[in-house]
Amino acid sequence: MDFFYVGILAFLIILATFDLSVGVANDAVNFLSPAVGAKTAKFRTILLVAAIGIFVGASTSSGMMDIARHGILNPLYYTLDDVMCIFLAVAATDVILLDIFNTLGMPTSTTVSMVFGLLGGSTALAFSKMVSAGMPYAQLINTDKALSVIIGIFLSVAIAFVVGLIVMWLTRVVFTFEYKKHLRYSVAIFGGIGVTSIFYFLITSGLRSSNVLHNIGWTPEWIDAHKVAILLITFSIMTVLMEILHLLKVNIFRIVVLFGTFSLAMAFAGNDLVNFIGTPLAGLESFLDFNQNGNGTPADNYIVSVLAGESQLPGKQWFLIGAGVIMTVAICTSKKAHKVVETTVNLSRQDEGEEVFSSSKIARRTVRSVLTITSTMNRFIPKRLSNWIDKRFEQEAIMLEEGAAFDEVRASVNLVLAGLLIVIGTTFRLPLSTTYVAFMVAMGSSLADRAWGRETAVYRITGVITVIGGWFITAGAAFIVCFLIAMLNHFGGVIAMILVVALVAFVIISNNRRFKQKREEEGVDTLFRQIVRTHDKSMVWELLSTHVRTTQGDVLVFTRSAFRHISQGLMHDNMKELRAAHHEIDEEKGIWKRYRRKEILGMRKIDYMQAVEKNTWFHLGCNSITQIIYGLKRMLEPCLEHVDNNFNPMPQAYVDEFIPICNAVDKFLEETHRLITSGNFNGVDEVLVEGNAIKSRISQIRHEQQDRIQRDEQNLKIDLLYLSTLQETQEIISITRHLLRASKRFQTQ
Repeated sequence: MDFFYVGILAFLIILATFDLSVGVANDAVNFLSPAVGAKTAKFRTILLVAAIGIFVGASTSSGMMDIARHGILNPLYYTLDDVMCIFLAVAATDVILLDIFNTLGMPTSTTVSMVFGLLGGSTALAFSKMVSAGMPYAQLINTDKALSVIIGIFLSVAIAFVVGLIVMWLTRVVFTFEYKKHLRYSVAIFGGIGVTSIFYFLITSGLRSSNVLHNIGWTPEWIDAHKVAILLITFSIMTVLMEILHLLKVNIFRIVVLFGTFSLAMAFAGNDLVNFIGTPLAGLESFLDFNQNGNGTPADNYIVSVLAGESQLPGKQWFLIGAGVIMTVAICTSKKAHKVVETTVNLSRQDEGEEVFSSSKIARRTVRSVLTITSTMNRFIPKRLSNWIDKRFEQEAIMLEEGAAFDEVRASVNLVLAGLLIVIGTTFRLPLSTTYVAFMVAMGSSLADRAWGRETAVYRITGVITVIGGWFITAGAAFIVCFLIAMLNHFGGVIAMILVVALVAFVIISNNRRFKQKREEEGVDTLFRQIVRTHDKSMVWELLSTHVRTTQGDVLVFTRSAFRHISQGLMHDNMKELRAAHHEIDEEKGIWKRYRRKEILGMRKIDYMQAVEKNTWFHLGCNSITQIIYGLKRMLEPCLEHVDNNFNPMPQAYVDEFIPICNAVDKFLEETHRLITSGNFNGVDEVLVEGNAIKSRISQIRHEQQDRIQRDEQNLKIDLLYLSTLQETQEIISITRHLLRASKRFQTQ
């Protein structure tokens, strides 16, 4: 049995290694998104600063938080066998949930995942003890910690958003979007406040429990007793230093952002390390204690009282240094970390840009209510004051780095506020989640910066609601999944634990394959990003024309594929082909909706007279694409119903008659695609004539089919289905001809 526990511990350590990588990918949003969004430095430089912070934070951490040992379960009533069941369930649940969220690009809380996983697993074993020994639940489980985390969630979300909104609004009123013109008398004070806040955050959160400060006498008690003096002295020194650096033409905001990135990364690694390695190390210490003091006691009878006290694990510092190395490598190499950061940056960027989320009912109602309240409040605000405030928020001369989502002023505010709120939460012993604080401050500051305009607000609010909903789902899912796995481990024994190990390995491999495939498929719409960032109207037109040409070409590729699947599925009674078409059409509808919105935004940025000339052909092309998609959908639905119900297949005579039409349609779509994507419309008349000839041929077959329906007494269902398919095919050809003409008029000068 000892050998079996060694195997479980080995797997827990492997999971901890993977969990460190997954956790860094998830929590990278806390410290990377401000610097990445503002393009404060090259991405490699930002990663290097964060990586150093992570390594220092992990290496100087005290290592073990009580929550992983006795914060949730009471170890005086649990055996070695019990805690192994629980810790395996917690590690498996944590890795699976975080990997799923990272694959989706959604930030979540590692603290909530671990706490509720521990609560779920411990509850499963507690129920067993309540039934067998009649012990009360409150004696077996510490529910206070879980309750404090739930309170922390609500406080993190509400407080961080409101504070971010207020502070960013005041900061923007002071600096405006032309902040480089208003730095003379304010930047030193701002830099002094920012660096002082981050420094205080660093010593109270990042280095509070480390030996670095203890060796110079800066214990937590000493810091708490002298915090006012520390703040005043640091502020005075830093304000003078910031003024000197400003006079030397040094970018103060860049210093604040990079220093804040380092501090948040360090605090994350030091404080949240237990979320990744706490349970495996607690399990290892329990097993070592069992080997030394078990004296032949069976594992299912040996009480792990060692977990009730402080950790005495030998070589603990080497585990922490190893964890720091793994996290440092992960932050530099993880594609999922970049995706999670993209989600926060996209939701908080200043320009309209590409919206990842769709509209929702609650978002629409929220925007409508806010507009009503704002309109009412404006009646009581003096006009002169209102005009002055609006002038401070004018965005025409916004100063953004190339490719940045927002400016360095907002990035600085995000980092400073995140650090301050975490310090305040620590002071009042509130378990504020760093993920929640960082994300909601970013959302509040983006709202204050008027980044959520009427064109984008519903999409941004939907995104925020989706992310927040994911946080609460994490808590519930962690509890339920860990409860079930722990119960399975307890009653299934060795076989169940082996199955859990196999399941975790399968889920991790499967999720990583899907993530890699998804990243390869979705790509990045760099053309649109260039359109948004470019102010030269002639350059915008060139980029927009290329974007429209590419979009129309992609739609024609989709049309060929979907038409082929539908026709093949109908002629050969093949359900697989029809389902493939159904999936393609549903996917294309969403893609086209996003592309159409992007291109309409692009049309707003070109020269006014050029827009007047091109608008008709642009919108005719858009309408044509929409009609093609819905034409394919109308063509598919009766075919899908017919084949899915196992009705009689299409007669061979009809198949032989329809195959030449399908080949002609495919060739016509291919030629249309070639003309549109090349931008060279020589030979367009011949293609239009060919399309008209196909329409005439289909019209002739339709009349013949109508005569068959009147004349023959055959299967009416298949006759009407074939007629409907011919009609929709003819309509698709007609609409494609409209698209070709519109594209020609739009692209040519």
